[in-house]
Amino acid sequence: MAAPSFAVVSGAQVQRALAGDPAAVLDVVADAYRLHGSGRTVNPPSYFLRFPDRPSARIIALPASVGGDGAVDGIKWISSFPENVATGLPRASAVLVLNDPATGYPFACLESSIISATRTAASAALAADRLTRGWAAQGRPRPARVGFVGAGLIARYVHTYLAGTGWQFDEVGIHDLDPDHARQWRDYLTGSGYTGPVTLHDDADSLIRASDLVVFATVAPAPHVHDPDLFGHAPLVLHLSLRDLSPEIILASTNVVDDVDHCLTAATSPHLAEQAVGHRDFVHATLYDVLTGDFRPPVDRPLVFSPFGLGVLDLAVGRYVHDRAAAAGDLTAIDDFFHELGRYGNRGAPCR
Repeated sequence: MAAPSFAVVSGAQVQRALAGDPAAVLDVVADAYRLHGSGRTVNPPSYFLRFPDRPSARIIALPASVGGDGAVDGIKWISSFPENVATGLPRASAVLVLNDPATGYPFACLESSIISATRTAASAALAADRLTRGWAAQGRPRPARVGFVGAGLIARYVHTYLAGTGWQFDEVGIHDLDPDHARQWRDYLTGSGYTGPVTLHDDADSLIRASDLVVFATVAPAPHVHDPDLFGHAPLVLHLSLRDLSPEIILASTNVVDDVDHCLTAATSPHLAEQAVGHRDFVHATLYDVLTGDFRPPVDRPLVFSPFGLGVLDLAVGRYVHDRAAAAGDLTAIDDFFHELGRYGNRGAPCR
């Protein structure tokens, strides 16, 4: 019996596999959402490992299974240590393990901070595209002024995926609690070819008022934006960090989530809204409903997309990366990773 293969895929290999075709990655993410919405995935609740002596830190396990032509099982193990930023390290680090659905054997371990950021950005860009198509059908133009609350890695990836899938902006706004991070994000934008104005905002309130599309990409543990009147111009809000908005803002908005049960947990803003009113009627649709055409958002209310971040997306993008790397001859195999394959040792008969 041949030993199952096992490969380790580095961050550099992941980046090479994902480079140059954001539209293809959006298709992978859209297909994963369709599989999830049609019941062809398994996505248990995430498990949060927390530390009494490090309350800001956590490590999250996201097990999942994806059906369809690219069927794969697996788990993402992702840490969030916000204190890293002060030392120059990124906040998040992650690995993704892919398992063969036929045997259960893992066949790859991939560096996954890039995959995680990519699936988050692709999910955001997909939602922005499909939700604003619904607006366009009702005569409202696509947003032309984008504002980022939080100037970290996720903000950079979201901008990359928006720009890479056809978005053009007349103005970019940036707010970060660390003004130096905001300046670095501005310098990155201008250095990457964006030629429009970039405005640094001293507070989130002024950025929200000045933006038709607002991207929250922070590490906020609790709501810090409380005034529903800030959203009186009915912007599209990509609420990626999930805990920025007060329940009052959520309740005054049209709300789209990726998965209702997942999103309304773990003290997210929608979860707090549910606790405040005792029901979930303020959740109007899932992204699957948008993709299938079953939901068209109104144009006269703030439109908030709150994705919890499903493990099935990581698996789908991870499988895409693995297969692209394999096709390019860019996999690093670990010989003899699985060693004890016989019932009586490697010289004995295979286990049955």
